[in-house]
Amino acid sequence: MSRVKNSSSLQADKGRQRKRTAATMAEELNPEIQKRLEKAVLEVFSHSDFHKASIRDIAEKAGVSFTTIYKHYESKERLVFAFVDIWMGKLTDRIVDHLQGIEDLKEKLRKVFWLQLDYYERHEGLGRIVFMTLPMKTWMADETFEQRRMMNLLITVLQEGQKEGILNSDVRAGTLLDFLMGFVQRSFFMWILRGKKESLAAQANVMFEMVWRGMANPHKKD
Repeated sequence: MSRVKNSSSLQADKGRQRKRTAATMAEELNPEIQKRLEKAVLEVFSHSDFHKASIRDIAEKAGVSFTTIYKHYESKERLVFAFVDIWMGKLTDRIVDHLQGIEDLKEKLRKVFWLQLDYYERHEGLGRIVFMTLPMKTWMADETFEQRRMMNLLITVLQEGQKEGILNSDVRAGTLLDFLMGFVQRSFFMWILRGKKESLAAQANVMFEMVWRGMANPHKKD
């Protein structure tokens, strides 16, 4: 048997390695090291230009060797994306938990909207990273950008609303989701720009009514 793998085998191995590390590389670390890295990533990348920050900055801030970080993550991009994936996963868990028992579609979406604003307000560093400092082109090329569990959950809710004639079915459910998520993003960074003078989550109900009017079925008669 040849000891040299063909190119397709090498590509398959590389793909499996990427998939494995995307899901487990943070968990493979010593819990204390992971905790220090998480704090450092949040501090550095929420307040620094992404392109100027480096793994060495993280290593110095976390008190973890450059070699250890590079061994697990290979690049600053994968380092940041790994922790963003963990943080976004926690938001998804909250959404799943809070939607249990809510039957009314509008109230489901109201809860989703509030949960996101509340989460980003309480985790401002994450909001800064995902909405303001991460280069979108770079993140979009990584599997963590898709956030499939959250997106599939929300798309399902929106599609149900369209089938029931409650939401606008003239556009794809994905377009409704873009509208909802875009409002959250814009609200967050304008909240930052205006000096965080009032609670972001406290405005959720008023803002959601605006969003709802933009998503509701325009052909439905009250």
